[in-house]
Amino acid sequence: MVLAMTACGTDPKSVDYFGMSYSDIQDNMEQTVSALVSFSDEDIQSGAEYYDSNGMDAFAHLLTSWGETVSDLGSYQGLGDLTVTKAQKTVTADQVLHFSDRDVVVSYVYEYNYETEAPELTDASADLVYSLGEKMEKAGMNTLMGMGTVFVVLILISLIIYCFRFISVIQNKAAGKGKKNEAEAGAVVEQIGQREEQLTDDLELVAVISAAVAACTG
Repeated sequence: MVLAMTACGTDPKSVDYFGMSYSDIQDNMEQTVSALVSFSDEDIQSGAEYYDSNGMDAFAHLLTSWGETVSDLGSYQGLGDLTVTKAQKTVTADQVLHFSDRDVVVSYVYEYNYETEAPELTDASADLVYSLGEKMEKAGMNTLMGMGTVFVVLILISLIIYCFRFISVIQNKAAGKGKKNEAEAGAVVEQIGQREEQLTDDLELVAVISAAVAACTG
């Protein structure tokens, strides 16, 4: 806590950012912003393609995000606050830009390169600045969507588990139908046997009567 309080009290303009000063970062941001504001849509597209083809991913990402962000923000009003933070081997610079409809923040991320022993720009982007109410509204919507998705999945799982009882009922009906067919087949076989026994008894009776008639008539 003591170290944190000490860091909070440090003047960012007096910090050494791996060989860069606060004024150096401020000058870079101002030059970048002045160039971005003067670019047309065609310049942004062609510049992004140029930086991308030459392996300068940070500037390509900056131009792409800038074109997507400032398309409907009105006229440019001027620069806002510049915030520079240093964490271990990373330096982040956030420059606020005022537009007539909404503010935009241009961010630079520097990382210390051990080979060159100097900071290297690894990422750059332009993002909209949202108010606290808008952030809370967005967070609430994300929470509702997440919880809604969970409950929908739970309801589907409950319905699937509920349907398992119908599977057992269908299996029992199929088993009962098979037993019924076996019983009917057994009954048919038994009736055939009884008919054969009856036929055998009639032949014996005919033979006895025939023998008696023959004896009486000689």
